[in-house]
Amino acid sequence: MYLALRDLLVARGRFALVGAVIALVSLLAGLLSGLATGLVDDGISGLRRLPLTHVAFQEGSGSEFSRSSLGPDQLAAWQDRLGDDAAPVGLSFFNARTPDGATVDLALLGTPPGSFLAADERGDDALEAGGLVLSDAFADEGIEIGDELTVVGPDITLPVLGFTYGGSYGHVSIAFTSLETWQNLVYGENHRDRFNAVALRDPGGVDLAAIAEQNGMDLYTKAGAYDGSPGFAAESATMSLIRTFLVVISALVVGAFFTVWTVQRTHQIGLLKALGASTTYVVRDALGQLAIILATATALGMVVAVGAGSLIGGEVPFRLEAGSLISSAALLIVAGMLGSLVALRRITRVDPAIALTSQP
Repeated sequence: MYLALRDLLVARGRFALVGAVIALVSLLAGLLSGLATGLVDDGISGLRRLPLTHVAFQEGSGSEFSRSSLGPDQLAAWQDRLGDDAAPVGLSFFNARTPDGATVDLALLGTPPGSFLAADERGDDALEAGGLVLSDAFADEGIEIGDELTVVGPDITLPVLGFTYGGSYGHVSIAFTSLETWQNLVYGENHRDRFNAVALRDPGGVDLAAIAEQNGMDLYTKAGAYDGSPGFAAESATMSLIRTFLVVISALVVGAFFTVWTVQRTHQIGLLKALGASTTYVVRDALGQLAIILATATALGMVVAVGAGSLIGGEVPFRLEAGSLISSAALLIVAGMLGSLVALRRITRVDPAIALTSQP
């Protein structure tokens, strides 16, 4: 490592320049990580926080609430085996007018009183009252307890009974109500007790897949049901693709730099080999040098990303997670190391006799 550290010190301007490029790539990776996590949260945080393990949908609905319609017979098949660990759920999007005439979007989730989905006793009381329990985000829009919201379409007015951390679904904040209220809003008086899906809490020892198959339903884990959120799959795929391109670009940048750097050091490497240094020693020295630059620049970029992320306002779905940042940083370092393989291959081929030639 002596030679590597000496090179870093002597050619610090050159290494600072490539380090800055790697740090910028790392900064971009960190910000994209925060944006991806924020988009995921904005799309499925409401579903993720519900205390369920599985969701059963109508066969062929593809885990989309809007495409699934079930009835009491399908619910009975689950409740016969799971009891209170199976609850009907309805989830639809509505617009609602506030008392001052403004319009807000609602992801209206209906479930009956006594459902295990009601987080606490207050939530259960609210479901019995038949009003709305809104996500905290609605309070930021000036809505208060006691206000009445008019659901556009059926033009039914519902009182606001309280607020809770409900999260969002499909980038729309969730509002809880009773299943009966949801059915009246969606189907009218002829709702025939229909709903969208059955929320399940696996107690263990029950073959949920067999029950779903016997009753002609599709069973999804909670994570599997995320794909049913509008735009979730496309957004996740897009962000993954962008991050993949970023990693590839990082590997190319690092590989190109170290290839040029190795070409410039060819005479020096040949001299080292002529003095008895083994190829393993020279390669280990180069890898150590690369690891120092990559780790330092990547860490610096991630730190700046955390600082920049704290300045982003609440209107942008952005959230940084330590695990996501660490995995992104590790991926960049590994990609950079892989990108240097071309340069390392050149190092192994340097002939010690080149030390006898004049340096251009």
